[in-house]
Amino acid sequence: MTTVVAAGRRVLPRGYADLARQLVIWFGFLFVYQIARGLADRHPARAFANGIRVIDFEQRTTHHLFELTFQNLVSSSSFLADAVSWTYWNSEFTVVCLALLWVYIRRHDAFPRFRNTILLANVLGLVGYVFLPTAPPRMFPWLGFVDSHRNGLVQLAANPYAAMPSLHAADALILGIVLATIVRRPIFRLLWVLWPAWVWFCVMATGNHFWLDILAGDLVALLALAAVYRRPIRRFVAKAR
Repeated sequence: MTTVVAAGRRVLPRGYADLARQLVIWFGFLFVYQIARGLADRHPARAFANGIRVIDFEQRTTHHLFELTFQNLVSSSSFLADAVSWTYWNSEFTVVCLALLWVYIRRHDAFPRFRNTILLANVLGLVGYVFLPTAPPRMFPWLGFVDSHRNGLVQLAANPYAAMPSLHAADALILGIVLATIVRRPIFRLLWVLWPAWVWFCVMATGNHFWLDILAGDLVALLALAAVYRRPIRRFVAKAR
């Protein structure tokens, strides 16, 4: 026991008590958030109407459904299909949790703002789910989309109409920006710079989001970053003048 305590003091920046407090904050928020997300507006007619509006907008602006093109591309390769499926299921929680833990231990000074940005983005996303329930592409099979996750792991209290905004996209952008600025090795910096684009591709290729959902998610991420990092941003702008 003494060895474990000593190891914790060496590795953990503020000891076991603070780590426990952070775990309570994160998993407590995650539990409440998932329940609230699951209880958000589930009215199918409204969600499908909003989904059709998204499709109409994309077809009018680009004359193409890129999500369908990406899904057809992925279906031609079992390796690519497994990769995008793994990314979809793990990028939102597994990768985010591991990133939070790494920043907490290795870059602790950056942790509070990083954590608060993730939390704020998810709260903003919940507002979107309440006021704008939207069916994802996979719920429009007559357009050629395939529901590749109908037999997959079902998230706790999942809301099938929580597509707008894409929090996969929002969290990926936050991770990409924050981690690219605090990791030291160039190769890891490059990987985090590329991470958001890969996640955006995956959530479209699995039929879970339209590109308009991703754009909305990116806006949510930028709003959260601007709110939490407003002082560092002001200092940076002041120095640049």
